[in-house]
Amino acid sequence: MADDLLTADALAAAIDAQGSPERAAASARFFRAVPGGYGAGDVFVGVPVPVTRTLVRRAARMPVREAGLLLASPVHEHRLAALLLLVDRYRRATRTRTRDDAERNALHARYLDAVRAGWVNGWDLVDSSAPWLVGDWLMGPPAHDVAAVLDPLAASAVLWQRRTAMLATFAFTMAGDPGPALVYARRLLEDEEDLVRKAVGWMLREVGKRADMGALLAFLQEHAARMPRITLSYATEHLDPDERARLRRL
Repeated sequence: MADDLLTADALAAAIDAQGSPERAAASARFFRAVPGGYGAGDVFVGVPVPVTRTLVRRAARMPVREAGLLLASPVHEHRLAALLLLVDRYRRATRTRTRDDAERNALHARYLDAVRAGWVNGWDLVDSSAPWLVGDWLMGPPAHDVAAVLDPLAASAVLWQRRTAMLATFAFTMAGDPGPALVYARRLLEDEEDLVRKAVGWMLREVGKRADMGALLAFLQEHAARMPRITLSYATEHLDPDERARLRRL
């Protein structure tokens, strides 16, 4: 039945009912939820993302407060569902017919609180939410102070906050503005964490694909010699093979 999951407990129970121990074990390995891994301590019940998305659609009318409760769950799939709910609510509040700036502001603030609390602590969680709940919000209207929001995230000791800063720039890139992506790529270029290095390379690649190939090539010409190998690999993935080889030789 559509729209029948209206509380955090109801949605959590529906997600848990779709889990499997075998898939949970595989997810834990995939997301490095093992001692010493970047996801150490995370809990999985083993639910495929498409199934989670289907359940989220049934929870479309869930109050934001309930989604916030779910966001604090120790279960990874619960937190993903909560973030998908927040993004869906944000996108509805952004449409012309249903525009609600107070709702947009509240969702953005709630999301940043969750990021700082450590609840948005997986690359899939960040990637499915930061471009909307941070990046799109910064673009406005009205436009907001990008540095005031992203600088503290980019300077954080927590890798998920740094990845959030980088992924937030995707909204600008998709709108044709490569500036924020280039600024934070430069700032995070020599990050020690692979998941940040990959995010930087990915966002640089998108600059070339969606916004300004000339800006990407100029950035690579200047910085390729000191870029981590994985970052350069991601950033040059869609370039001409000869140009990619030349940049990698730098």
